[in-house]
Amino acid sequence: MEHARSCGPRAAIRAATAAGMAAPLAASAHVKWFAPYIIEAPPQRLMETLTDRWFWTGILLVLVFFLAARALEKTRAGGAVLAGFDKVTGPLWARGDDFMRFVIAAFFVAIFAVGGVYLTPDLKSPHEWVSWMQLLIAALVFSRRTMPLAAAGIIGLWLLALTQYELFHLLDYLALGVGVAAYLVLAASDRLDWNRYRFVVLRWGVAIALMWSSLEKFAYPDWFYPLVEEKPFLTFGMPRDVFIPMAGVAEFTMGFGLLWTALIRRLSALALFVIFNAAVYPFGRLDLVGHALIMAVIVIIFADPTPQVRFALRRTLAAIPATLVATMAVSAMSYWGLHHALYGLDGRSGVAANNNNPGAAARSTHTHDPERPHEAPAAGGSAQAAYLASMQRMHGDMEAGVKHPDPDQAFVRGMIAHHRAAIEMAQIQLRHGTETQNRRLAQEIIETQKREIAEMEAWLRQRHAGEDKPG
Repeated sequence: MEHARSCGPRAAIRAATAAGMAAPLAASAHVKWFAPYIIEAPPQRLMETLTDRWFWTGILLVLVFFLAARALEKTRAGGAVLAGFDKVTGPLWARGDDFMRFVIAAFFVAIFAVGGVYLTPDLKSPHEWVSWMQLLIAALVFSRRTMPLAAAGIIGLWLLALTQYELFHLLDYLALGVGVAAYLVLAASDRLDWNRYRFVVLRWGVAIALMWSSLEKFAYPDWFYPLVEEKPFLTFGMPRDVFIPMAGVAEFTMGFGLLWTALIRRLSALALFVIFNAAVYPFGRLDLVGHALIMAVIVIIFADPTPQVRFALRRTLAAIPATLVATMAVSAMSYWGLHHALYGLDGRSGVAANNNNPGAAARSTHTHDPERPHEAPAAGGSAQAAYLASMQRMHGDMEAGVKHPDPDQAFVRGMIAHHRAAIEMAQIQLRHGTETQNRRLAQEIIETQKREIAEMEAWLRQRHAGEDKPG
């Protein structure tokens, strides 16, 4: 018995480390900030996710991680780990309210400087006065008397965005906005029985926001294809259709972990902090500004030393898989059910895209017009217009390439233009087409032509380097 007890922490650490290493903790940008998606498009059938082995592989890995962390938490080693966290984050936690108010104010100053948005880069605003409202919210955060007004301003911005965007689109941002607003109200309260819950509401707001937004990776994997094609290193060499569901599992389960016991909560927060920071370099300051608030809340969650095991259910290992599956089921039913209720089983875009075949459901998930990124494509020839525009660009670029006096360079330059047009046409097919075989072929064309373009561009660089050398 004593031997099993002494081996427990080491076994738990090994299991947690193995699961953590296997989990896809990759850079996680908000796809809506970078892809011209269509919110009304019908989501992929839920059964596609439930029959995906990589989805269940991700679930299994995370469950091993959670169970190992919970087992470790019950031991002296787990207590030592938590004490170490407390020692590192103690100074921050002592000034937690100052930190949060500063970050909230800095966030609203940042989006004021960006201009033309409501709360995130995705929510464009045509009103200049909205930016000044953001600056006012930042100023109101620094006084306890005015913090409730700042909270009202945050909710007001969300309601203003609702006049321009539809409810389903804005649900991503509701939980976090309500969590931050509730924090400001509770932090300003003189009632201790209210004030003590100010960081709890922040934690729940972030957790729900993460779990809800992660469902996009299961409902709309197509939204992520352009990002993966543009930045293939994000998948760490994993195939796209392996990485996307496992990344969705990681985001959902780490959000779920924020609601669990102290060690699971803090390890989940640490993992999320790494994930969000990893997205800053490839996606730039837009991602940094957009995620600044959620990253700050994650830091506070990690610093929070409160045990917060308020329910007996959370003390048992068996409760972890049971509640995780139940939470995923409720979230998925809410996401798919609400979308079907608002847009129908075939989605609003299906009406426009399938006039010639009313019985077919459209899977057109990306708009052809990046300036109108959340609307279904207009009926009648939008794909055709995109194909023709691509062909016209190709002819001009190929003609310019083959005019090079060196026949070898003329061939390579002309073929690069040809391959780029092939990639464009394949991307148009992915945005507008619905036939499975053609979509698979289009994806293969993109991967093959990109590889060949890279080879030809490398040849051109070598040729130019040789020409530049002195004779």
